[in-house]
Formats: sequence, C-alpha cells, structure tokens
Amino acid sequence: MDPNGEERRRIEGYLPKEEFRAQLEMGLARVALMRKQLAEAEERYARVVENYPRTKAVPEALYWRNVCRYNQSHDATALQNVARELSERFPESEWSVKASVWAA
Repeated sequence: MDPNGEERRRIEGYLPKEEFRAQLEMGLARVALMRKQLAEAEERYARVVENYPRTKAVPEALYWRNVCRYNQSHDATALQNVARELSERFPESEWSVKASVWAA
C-alpha cells in the first residue's frame, strides 16, 4: 500500500524468502512509480535486478526500470534496449512479449 492506503501490488500465497524479498522491493518501486518519483522507482527496480538476480521478479523489474528511464529522458533507446535484453535473457517471459512492441 502507498501512504494513502491505495493498494499498489498484491502477493498471494507463500513465496521462498528471496522471491518474497524481491516482491516487497517491487511493491516499493511501484509506489514510487505511481507517485511519479521516477528516479527513485528506477533505482528500486535496478536494485531488484542486482540483489535478486535469480528471482522471477527480474524480467518485470527490467521492464519497469527502463520505462522509468524513458519517462525521465523521453529517449526511446531505453525501451529498445529493454526489448532486446528481455528477448535475449527471458524470451518466454510475458514482459518480453510486452516489450516486443519497442523492438527496433
């Protein structure tokens, strides 16, 4: 929940410790994103990628990290880069499919 009590991410069921931590970080990143704190959100998503590299959260974190970059710079290279990275590293991920519209 964000400071106003608005739900920003939901986790249901049990997750192993690392997956749970990554999801908590994703929630904090989402709150920052929804509050238009783009630099903070980008940093939080990047930390998920760095600190929890073997979790299922990484493809989504990569996607949103680069969306934050784009929204700050309006340089489409950030979106093209994430489309390429996701297609190479996580070709079966739904986040790869979502980013495919940005492929150069």
